[in-house]
Amino acid sequence: MQILSGYLNTTIHLACELLRKGEIVAFPTETVYGLGADALNGYAVAKVFEIKKRPRFDPIIVHVSDMEWVKKIVKEVPFEAKRIMEKFWPGPLTIVLEKNEKIPDIVTAGLKTVAIRMPSHPVAKNLISSFGRPIAAPSANPFGYISPTKASHVAKILKDKVPLIIDGGDSFFGLESTVISVNGDKILIYRFGAVTAEELSQFGEIVPVFDKMRRPLSPGQLPYHYAPHKPLKIIESPEEIENPSSSFLAFTEPRHPVNAKYVLVLTKSGDLREAASNFFSHLIELDREDVDIIYAQKVPEVGLGRAIMERLRKAEKKWG
Repeated sequence: MQILSGYLNTTIHLACELLRKGEIVAFPTETVYGLGADALNGYAVAKVFEIKKRPRFDPIIVHVSDMEWVKKIVKEVPFEAKRIMEKFWPGPLTIVLEKNEKIPDIVTAGLKTVAIRMPSHPVAKNLISSFGRPIAAPSANPFGYISPTKASHVAKILKDKVPLIIDGGDSFFGLESTVISVNGDKILIYRFGAVTAEELSQFGEIVPVFDKMRRPLSPGQLPYHYAPHKPLKIIESPEEIENPSSSFLAFTEPRHPVNAKYVLVLTKSGDLREAASNFFSHLIELDREDVDIIYAQKVPEVGLGRAIMERLRKAEKKWG
């Protein structure tokens, strides 16, 4: 395994060579780090599932560098979806559209739709453009674990399972993309993320979709996800901490000493953008062997706070 700077042309050249050979490359995006494979090569995408131990019924997002590739892999781009793309692309928004035969079924878990995103991170944009083909990439972590926002996170949790990790610095948003589809004047949200429901509401009525079937309709819909190795419990305030052998993820600076071994603060000012950018990174750091449990303080469920709480509830649910 190599960790190389994504701002070097030699790194991008090496990454493209690996991808063309059907290998897997970890790379940065503005949301989290991704585990990338040639989206048009079903055998390569199968390696991603194997590395992550990801269920084959959970579809993967396809990353593109321009609209021409979107037109090549979907049957059509509805006018309403195009308007949203023009507003939020490149950026942390994934749109689900009806796919054509170019996308292997393994990418979409057999669904007739494909989830597509155009990332804004300069390294990701350069990699996809230089490769010349779409890249299928879920988060670069074992399935169900916390998503990585640094190259060092990827190295720690995947070790030698990938030949190359491209270092592009810390992910700006620190949360996965929002996943939507468009149905007339309705915007169906399958996963809350870095683009907020409030931002999307200018384009139509927001309809959260929580698939109660066993099979996800899009990436990010499984009920247990984003979970640390240690049990997690959501609390209102640090006064509720019962076990001193614990970690505490605070929303803002606690006013009094906290009865926990480790304490990290998402934001001192109450800024939800800052809280989101620190969320996964802090959670990984608090997931320590010498604690019994992680306590996480609730955050306001507006804007990005809704996406943070969605992930906390999924992590908590894993532990019952």
